[in-house]
Amino acid sequence: MKKLLITFIALSTLWSCQTDEQYEDLNRDPKNPTDVAADFLFTSASVNLADQLASPNVNLNISRFIAQYLTATTYLDEPNYDLNNRNIPQNHWSILYRNVLFNLQDAKERVQANENLSAGQKSARVGQIEVLEVYAWQILVDTFGDIPYTEALNGKDNSLPAYDDAATIYNDLLTRLETAHTNLGAGQGFGGSDVIYQGDMAKWQKFANSLQVRLAARIDNWAEVEEAVGRGVFDSNADNATMEYQSSPPNTNPLWVDLVQSGRSDYVAANTIVDVMNELDDPRRMVYFDDNIEPYTGGIYGGSNSFQSYTHIGTEFTEPTHTGIFMDYAELNFHLSYAAMEGAGLENDAQWYYEEAITASMEYWLGEDVDASGYLSQSEVAYDGTMEQLGTQFWIAMFDNPLEGWSVWRKFDAPELNLPEESGNPVPLRYTYPVNEQNLNQDNYDAAASAIGGDDQQTPLFWDN
Repeated sequence: MKKLLITFIALSTLWSCQTDEQYEDLNRDPKNPTDVAADFLFTSASVNLADQLASPNVNLNISRFIAQYLTATTYLDEPNYDLNNRNIPQNHWSILYRNVLFNLQDAKERVQANENLSAGQKSARVGQIEVLEVYAWQILVDTFGDIPYTEALNGKDNSLPAYDDAATIYNDLLTRLETAHTNLGAGQGFGGSDVIYQGDMAKWQKFANSLQVRLAARIDNWAEVEEAVGRGVFDSNADNATMEYQSSPPNTNPLWVDLVQSGRSDYVAANTIVDVMNELDDPRRMVYFDDNIEPYTGGIYGGSNSFQSYTHIGTEFTEPTHTGIFMDYAELNFHLSYAAMEGAGLENDAQWYYEEAITASMEYWLGEDVDASGYLSQSEVAYDGTMEQLGTQFWIAMFDNPLEGWSVWRKFDAPELNLPEESGNPVPLRYTYPVNEQNLNQDNYDAAASAIGGDDQQTPLFWDN
């Protein structure tokens, strides 16, 4: 337990101190087990990743602000892009490294050392772990740029990890997903501890390949997109990578925790998303937003807003069991539409994927019987082949996957987001590095900041051009 504890502490402070073996026995509790099952670690990492994606907590994840889906009523620092007052970069970084990646790495080592598993079972479980590892690494790169990668997660052996080039990390992640696809087909992976697909390995393979499309499309690598599609990607919303939350704490969706359990009234729908959807007469408004006032009226982004005077987030999102989204069929098809627009060799053309993406989003939120044809025939929605239209529709569909929504805006420069009323600050293109990195890993921090062009919120990522 001491070794685990030390590694957790080291990761939470970004490997700020070396361990000292002579104190290990002093901290060992003989009444408690010193081993943790790989199944538990895999589940824990999956839940922690889902929680961080879904959380609207201003201390943990403000992507719903940055993507301008929500805005605040009273506390305005975060929608005005003050990320450091609450140490948001540090919290985001620590959760993904400590609570997700460290647990997954530990689970992988335990699977590989388990003599009771067949070779196929080990490969399949490693494949599941790899997919989630790639997902977490991709979020870190898309949030910060260059990050510790090859030297990360080795706190005892290297408390001051160097940073890797973000583009190089992306290419390695694509290779890892190709290997994961093969591993996932080798046997039966985690079953009861799999909170995403409950052990359905065919769906895990589709998730791996669909995630490969996400990464490859982000860096305009059409060969990788074509290969992933050829191996098999999501076919419908039935394949979506999601997590079902429970009705009772502590297993509820974090949205419910901050929107309902907290008893607070800190968020309203932002005028940015409300105005765009009003203009398009988008039927998803009836789910995205509450009908507490008519017509739908978003709060002024980055301004002081009365909770009673502006549209609230829809009641669907205030249910404790609201489903968490890792990746869905709509997202996949928007990536494929972009790829087809740019010349990728795919089965269908860009318009087909664009319309399939919007239809998938409509069916997910409004039911499988919804008829999307009327919306798709509107002059401003009917496919016109522009990046502005694609980006806007993609952004609307990512309302409940806000980290991806932020990436969509950065990739396509659409829609036009508002400047926050109080500060007028530009929308962040990345998080600045955590304060702990600046203080405790200074040499490597300085090298990374220089390599990316400066540790600033307006420094674009390598794929943001």
